[in-house]
Amino acid sequence: MWVNTSCRLELDYVVATPVILMLRPRSGAGQWVSRETFEFSVPTEVIQHTDQFGNLNQRLTVPADGFVIETTARVNTAKQMDVGAADPFVPIPELPEDVLQYLAPSRYCESDRFGPKTLSIAGEETPGYEQVARITDWIRENVAYAPGTSSVPCSASEIEGQGSGVCKDLAHLGIAMCRSISIPARFVDGYLLGLEPMDLHAWFEAFVGGRWYAFDPTQRDLSGARVAIAYGRDAADVAIYHQFGPPARFTDMKVSVAPATPD
Repeated sequence: MWVNTSCRLELDYVVATPVILMLRPRSGAGQWVSRETFEFSVPTEVIQHTDQFGNLNQRLTVPADGFVIETTARVNTAKQMDVGAADPFVPIPELPEDVLQYLAPSRYCESDRFGPKTLSIAGEETPGYEQVARITDWIRENVAYAPGTSSVPCSASEIEGQGSGVCKDLAHLGIAMCRSISIPARFVDGYLLGLEPMDLHAWFEAFVGGRWYAFDPTQRDLSGARVAIAYGRDAADVAIYHQFGPPARFTDMKVSVAPATPD
């Protein structure tokens, strides 16, 4: 289905500040970006590059005082993500080279600490998709989804201990558990149609059966069009902006996702 996405970001800095943005979705196997806009309130020189995960990054220096970034996109994406109950575990020697980076522990996904825990939860399931589905169900049943309670990412271990978190936190826990049983998993940041309250959203993907599948511990099913903005090992790789200098005095963000008519 077609959706229109938008994100308005307001930044206010004391001095001119170098920033790296990550706000542009790209076309790929799961989505097609037919048109987009990317505008600044003050004319600013921008240099774009693609990072190691294939994400589009924009480098610029934000001037002092108020600065507004507005992005929009019209995207064709699936109304419901694929489900692959019979897709098997892929042996490590058979994994594509670009998938191997999603096996190792990372800053917020300490997979080396979750092996016994994960096996106690999903060890009796058929290796592959069914194990990831069981992990996702366990998180949904045992870790409360509490949107708006934190703006600072927590590690998988922290979230398991406190028993609640925002979407990125639950994704970290799912990723860590998958990697602990040698299933590659990656973090996804993007838009979700119908999300309440509306904001940018995070979920994770696992590589089974020779392809990536989406999993979301915060939602009861995979309905609702999703538009991926960026992929990474965890939230540290997909921040919508990195600043290098004094923190912003004020930041505001408004996000919207709405159904659209076909182009």
